[in-house]
Amino acid sequence: MADAPRGSLAARLQRHPPAVRGLLWAAAAGAVFSVLNALMRALTMQLDPMQSQFLRYLFGLVVLLPLVWRHGWAAYRPRQVGGQFARGLLHTVGLVLWFLALPRIPLADMTAIGFTGPIFIMLGAWIFFREPMRWERWLAVVLGFAGVMIVVGPKLGGSGGWWHLVMLASAPVFAASFLLTKALTRTETTGTILVWQALTVTLFSLPLALPVWGPVSAWQWAGFVASGALGSLGHYCLTRSFAAADISATQSAKFLDLVWAALLGWLVFADVPTQSTLLGGALICAATLWVARREAHAGGLR
Repeated sequence: MADAPRGSLAARLQRHPPAVRGLLWAAAAGAVFSVLNALMRALTMQLDPMQSQFLRYLFGLVVLLPLVWRHGWAAYRPRQVGGQFARGLLHTVGLVLWFLALPRIPLADMTAIGFTGPIFIMLGAWIFFREPMRWERWLAVVLGFAGVMIVVGPKLGGSGGWWHLVMLASAPVFAASFLLTKALTRTETTGTILVWQALTVTLFSLPLALPVWGPVSAWQWAGFVASGALGSLGHYCLTRSFAAADISATQSAKFLDLVWAALLGWLVFADVPTQSTLLGGALICAATLWVARREAHAGGLR
């Protein structure tokens, strides 16, 4: 994609240290994805999850086509085609697990379970990318994960515990996908990664959607159009965060997603947050804000 205009948000973010830029992009991605998750949960309650997965990424690709048309296909030709397809396959596997569990568990629980992803991401970044793991990052992850356990732990033994475990299984798969995204940012542009993710996931999801295809109403079509725009925006912010800083430095911002999920679950689905959700969310917020201040200080922000 072209460089950001001088007065744009992306240009203003360039004035901050890399770690802070990464955290801000990651926080923006989390807010966008929380709205997208609420929309997709509503749609998967009405349509088969595999059909919903295909349509969500199909319209994510459709939303990007004007950019491809404007800049030309050559601008989005990847240097690592195999890496793009491997990333798309990994992401599709994670999405299958995620979409199957999505309509069967509360939005806040789904988001909290997804917070196990940073554990796998940080370990993978440390092992494969040799990224430094300062004590602040480890402590933020431990505190955030403790908050997740406060939220989710009491529910794993209930009748819906199976679907909580299915959602949990998606976390390491998504972590592998995000680590591969981080590797691709070394040679690929954000726009290229975004377009090829939409393309590959759409292709891999089509065979899963065809056997369960059902009629789609006008409002549902509109919802998938919105999901395509939100998904592309969210992945753009996420990829920018990976390119701006160490992937381990950005993961603490993900814990803020629980706040947005609990709020949207209450507003849209009348899911009243439990006391454990509020307590865990407070711990997660505290850890996120603390590490953001530490990263800002380490990066020289005054």
